[in-house]
Amino acid sequence: MHITVPPGKQKERIDVFLSHQIENATRNKVQQAIKQGYVTVDGAPVKANHIVTPGEEISITLPRPDPPAAQPENIPLSIIYEDESVLIVNKPAGMVTHPAHGNYSGTLVNALLYYTQSNLAETDDPLRPGIVHRLDKDTSGLMVIAKSEFALRFIAKQFSDRSIDREYWAIVWGSFSTKSGTIEASLGRSTSDRKKIAVTDDGKLAITNYEVIEEFDNLSLLRLKLLTGRTHQIRVHLASEKKPVFGDPTYGGRRIVYGGVTPRRKAFINNLLERLPRQALHAKTIGFIHPDTREKVFFESELPEDMTYVLGQLQNRKSSDLYQ
Repeated sequence: MHITVPPGKQKERIDVFLSHQIENATRNKVQQAIKQGYVTVDGAPVKANHIVTPGEEISITLPRPDPPAAQPENIPLSIIYEDESVLIVNKPAGMVTHPAHGNYSGTLVNALLYYTQSNLAETDDPLRPGIVHRLDKDTSGLMVIAKSEFALRFIAKQFSDRSIDREYWAIVWGSFSTKSGTIEASLGRSTSDRKKIAVTDDGKLAITNYEVIEEFDNLSLLRLKLLTGRTHQIRVHLASEKKPVFGDPTYGGRRIVYGGVTPRRKAFINNLLERLPRQALHAKTIGFIHPDTREKVFFESELPEDMTYVLGQLQNRKSSDLYQ
């Protein structure tokens, strides 16, 4: 921020002057900024007792306040497994993994701090204790949580080495000419919307294997395995193949993708979308080498109710006369 001292300005200390000029900037905040070298007058650093003079050009950057510490919150958790080193949690759709701007409460970390009495591995980010990997807010499924620093490093290395076994199930638009295959496309931030990820030539390599479990009219149930772990990887890869995840509001999964749909069929699909206000994506299994036993362990979860409902409706329609 740049401020020019106005003509006729009476003598005043710079810390007092700036606290009056900047909204929500207390004198203490300004003094801290001066001490840290974030305030200059005509390009040179000054002290808090500098007396401002008309015409001086002041540059100031107020340090961002530290985010509030993550607080334990009594939020129900679905614990699949627990020992002294790790937790396996079945995260519900709608829950953010860790606190961040706009979501400092109600997250998985808040719930874990309460459940473990803050017995989680410390990380470089104090808002992410125990977090080895993440799931999108509206993706449900299994996550491994580290309770010790050793477990955190040990499991994180497996993610880095791509030796973690992860299987997702997804309901997606369209059918596939081959019942299994690989999608390999580099991913990076979208140039048109920084909140989105897109396939880009200069992005990071991303590889997703898929297998068709069952097909319906214009929809398919897939088993997917990640060979890399990029943000929104499955959702963007499938959308890039014109087969977005059913219900995905960000990557085109909430509109009817294929034409020739009868009014009855359209009403049926809209009913499914009303029951599924998020992407139909679930992290179903996870496997890794346990940090203590050095043995491979696998964990599996059931599909959540919203995806089970959609699949049941699709299977019923598939076997009924209405499907023909």
